[in-house]
Amino acid sequence: MKKITLLFCSVFLLGLMVKAQAPLQEGEMQINAGVGLSNYGLPLYGGLEFGVGNNISVGGEISYRGYHETYSSYKWNHSITTVAALGNYHFNELLDIPSEWDFYAGLSLGYSAWSTKLDGSGGFDYAGNGGSGLYLVGQIGGRYFFNENVGINVELGGGNYSGGKIGITIKI
Repeated sequence: MKKITLLFCSVFLLGLMVKAQAPLQEGEMQINAGVGLSNYGLPLYGGLEFGVGNNISVGGEISYRGYHETYSSYKWNHSITTVAALGNYHFNELLDIPSEWDFYAGLSLGYSAWSTKLDGSGGFDYAGNGGSGLYLVGQIGGRYFFNENVGINVELGGGNYSGGKIGITIKI
């Protein structure tokens, strides 16, 4: 966690030195990575997003999280891997938002694979608090670009996260 905090602080300080540029445009691509908020472990995510039209982007994302549960002398290890497709509409042009900001809303369609294993021998079967399956959810978020290529991203909803996510965005 200290390394993630150090990375975000470094990107923030570096970004303060350079003028920001507009959000993702048609034909551009960006990488998004960070951590999510969840009741079931700390999700790490990464993905790509492509500008495909005026104010529209599509992309994909993968996330992983693991957590442990203990009951009596039994310990279960849970892991959740999610693959999702997403689409967003960016509101900057419509709302005349300054170019260093990027506000968007959209939908994510994904599949979460939930795996549970009992640590040790014996015990009873327990699938955990969730299961594998498809989902379709909405998200709303914003980015602040420190320069032409680097920004910070905060998103509510989306994916199989219960609260949202925070991360960095790098245009490539």
